[in-house]
Amino acid sequence: MPTLEAFAAACHRILTEQPGRKGREQVCALLQEVLKDDAFVSAHLTDDTPERKILYQDPQLGFCILAHVYRGARESAPHDHGHSWAIYGQARGETVMSDWSLVEPAAGERPARVKRARSYTLTPGAAHVYHEGDVHSPRREGPTRLIRIEGTNMEHVRRRPYEAV
Repeated sequence: MPTLEAFAAACHRILTEQPGRKGREQVCALLQEVLKDDAFVSAHLTDDTPERKILYQDPQLGFCILAHVYRGARESAPHDHGHSWAIYGQARGETVMSDWSLVEPAAGERPARVKRARSYTLTPGAAHVYHEGDVHSPRREGPTRLIRIEGTNMEHVRRRPYEAV
């Protein structure tokens, strides 16, 4: 079983050597391998894990590794990660992800308008990178468990709203 510390160190090394899209794709591939490890998943995505739990925050680069345990159906509105990025890794259950295309930029108080471009299902072991500005939305029909990596702690990032049309 890879440890959280070893996984975080490997992510740090990759993102230091390849800080852009290429590095994130490599971290995504590494996350897919970690998601195949039942012991790792079981250790970090327990029945008492909340919907959002930071497992690790890199002191130098600022990226976070998070555990998410959702107990029921849920759909999120279209969103991006502001100036940051995220990698969603499906551990248990399924998440239907939608990618959105910009129809009309925000103007004044009106949010940007987007239309659904495509939808696809993340199944256990799958991971997907969302780069800066990639508008997406998850939908879960039942309980799910994810490991997600954020380029920065999103709790402190203000994001612009999007309206689906």
